[in-house]
Amino acid sequence: MRLSHLICALLCIPISTWGQSSPQFSAGEVAADLQYLHESLQATHYDLYAYTNERDFEATYRQTREGLPQDSLTLLETINTFQRLISTVNNGHTEIDFPAQSYGVYAYAGGTVFPLEIAFEHGQPLVRKNWSERADIPLGAELLSINGQTMAEILATIYPQVSAERPYFKQAKIEMLSFPRCYWQVYGQQANYTVVIQSEGKTQTYTIEAINLIEGYETKRDEVLNARMQLAFFDRVAYLNPGNFGGDEAQYQHFVDSAFLEIKAKQSENLIIDLRNNAGGDNSFSDYLVSFFADQPFRWNAALRVKTSELLKENVRLYRDTTSAYWQKALSHKNGEIYEYDFGDCQPKAEAKRFRGKVYVLVNRQSHSQSAVTAAQIQDYQFGTIVGEETGDYPSLYASQFQYTLPRTQIPVKVSKGYIVRVNGSTAARGVIPDIYIKDHLLDEEDEILDTLLEMIR
Repeated sequence: MRLSHLICALLCIPISTWGQSSPQFSAGEVAADLQYLHESLQATHYDLYAYTNERDFEATYRQTREGLPQDSLTLLETINTFQRLISTVNNGHTEIDFPAQSYGVYAYAGGTVFPLEIAFEHGQPLVRKNWSERADIPLGAELLSINGQTMAEILATIYPQVSAERPYFKQAKIEMLSFPRCYWQVYGQQANYTVVIQSEGKTQTYTIEAINLIEGYETKRDEVLNARMQLAFFDRVAYLNPGNFGGDEAQYQHFVDSAFLEIKAKQSENLIIDLRNNAGGDNSFSDYLVSFFADQPFRWNAALRVKTSELLKENVRLYRDTTSAYWQKALSHKNGEIYEYDFGDCQPKAEAKRFRGKVYVLVNRQSHSQSAVTAAQIQDYQFGTIVGEETGDYPSLYASQFQYTLPRTQIPVKVSKGYIVRVNGSTAARGVIPDIYIKDHLLDEEDEILDTLLEMIR
């Protein structure tokens, strides 16, 4: 079932938890873990106040602690509570995941959701998919309000559950998670919705019913993060989607090897590499890809700095290869120390294997993490031309993520232990800016970026 695939693959929640009752935690347990989260973020994060300040962080902690109820909290209420603190850091790689287990329990209990999926175009929430009974709500129409609340008020309620550096990236993450899921997370189940829609200068009010979460929503939609291995040819133009930079590395390298053999055999003059809707991953994957068209030794960053901590060391001892130089260095430094790690140069493939034509790299606001870093790397070395729209993630970013769990509730926390500087040394707080800007309209099934680029090449 697609719903199982969605939650297990995207949100890494074990299938065994689906349909089970949601745990309850006492107010004391939640308060204790909230304090642990407050202290552990300060101990583990590379620079907790890079995009916030200590005053705001402490104020959020106090308000959240004082707002705890006297009785027990559900898992959903507990995750929402912790997310409101961690999102104050304004760092996309320092986060607590969407409450997938609670969503699964709700789904199998016959839960319903809001029937309109939205995308953000220039900050405007526009209808991307309409799963409601009102087929006359047009795609591309602007959603102005739901149940008397403006979209600005609704987003102000959802934003504290989403970790990101800026509103542009928060909106991209809401698209990625999907608006109906995010709306359910903060507003819960509702039987129907009164929505105000604006289309072609006209404003109209509709009352629409909630739809069944499984049959009416999850089984009908595709995930935004949908990168998968694919090779295609358009005349003398090769199109390569490497998929996410993670998984089975041997299988990944075999695919890339085979792809470039076929590209060479077909004598392709242009190569399009698609990093859109890509979740990112590990640099060993991306560097292997880049080595097939790099014309000089290269690195994936100008600097990588890491902060070690006791929680990081525990993670290394339990889950990492302690014989590797990278993890040994984390173990060798004192808690709280910051050090630099040099991965060294990567070498291009031998001339006979290398692609020598023109390279284009597609990006959009859903090019996350290592995919954004890789696009910046290619741009900075002038290995290729970047095409599309600005990425949501920064290419110089607080990342190098690791995970630990809160002791009482066992809720996982992801935190940025490092800081990555893009190849050209710029630390500007902005995404990868394409060399050729083409807007990616996620409202339709058209591929504006790829189609426009192919026309330009032809």
